[in-house]
Amino acid sequence: MELITETTVIVGVAIMTVGWIANTWMRMKHGYPLENSWGKAVYPKNDQAIERVKLLTQENAELRAELGSMKDRLANVERIVTDSGYHLTTEIESLREGRKDAN
Repeated sequence: MELITETTVIVGVAIMTVGWIANTWMRMKHGYPLENSWGKAVYPKNDQAIERVKLLTQENAELRAELGSMKDRLANVERIVTDSGYHLTTEIESLREGRKDAN
């Protein structure tokens, strides 16, 4: 007889806990206020979070655009440096400097 009573209490507590979690989840999902330990309504601060996400998304887009611009500029610099004409110009300049030093 005691086994049935203990099992009933455990099952009852489990059902109440699951019900409380489901109730809280439904209130949050539909925007109803939650309650603190004193029974006072506590409203989630979703507006601030949404605004912060918008600002971070905008900043992320700006940084991605700037990164793309920097990649393009770096590609141009690499092309100029690896261009054979650039090496030829530096060699000519070094020969000119060598001639000036010899005179």
